[in-house]
Amino acid sequence: MTEDAPVTPRAPDTAQPQPSPSSSIPFDISQEFGTAQRNLPPAKIVGIALACVLVIVAIYALTHRAKPQGGGSIDNIVSIEVPNQNQVMTAINISLRNTGEKPMWIHDIKATLKTDSGEFGDESAAAVDFNRYFQAFPSLKEHALSPITPETKIPVGGGTQGTVIFSFPVNQDAFDKRKSLTVAIQPYDQPLPIVLTR
Repeated sequence: MTEDAPVTPRAPDTAQPQPSPSSSIPFDISQEFGTAQRNLPPAKIVGIALACVLVIVAIYALTHRAKPQGGGSIDNIVSIEVPNQNQVMTAINISLRNTGEKPMWIHDIKATLKTDSGEFGDESAAAVDFNRYFQAFPSLKEHALSPITPETKIPVGGGTQGTVIFSFPVNQDAFDKRKSLTVAIQPYDQPLPIVLTR
């Protein structure tokens, strides 16, 4: 029999492993994230699309903008100076028409007087005060009609006439030389008032 001779284990190689030859793979990170030039449409196409959207919005805005629900006119103005107060009271006869598609209720009535010395505003006097003003200043009553007050209802296609009274902190001469007198009637549920100017 043959005896096996003891085999001595083989010693590990003490040599360092050789790095593989440097063969780097080209890797451009910008390709991974992209650039505006590669990912966005051309500026000319974006500009044309924006212009089209703006034209459509402008056409819609012009055709669907709010319009007053009615019209009217200032028919007569009577004014009188309040003695020793540098104030003028005015009785203004107005006509209103409802040109809308539903009944109109008046919410409030305001007036604006433009003169050389500035702009002055006032809300219409309450109907319960009309008789008191007419007694104190009979000339205000000469052409007066029934009062137009808040909560007055004007039916579709209908109209109304009446008087509103305002006071402004100017003398009679300044009122007579006014640039304009504007009465604004604001209906309920309407974005725009009915504006009457004279």
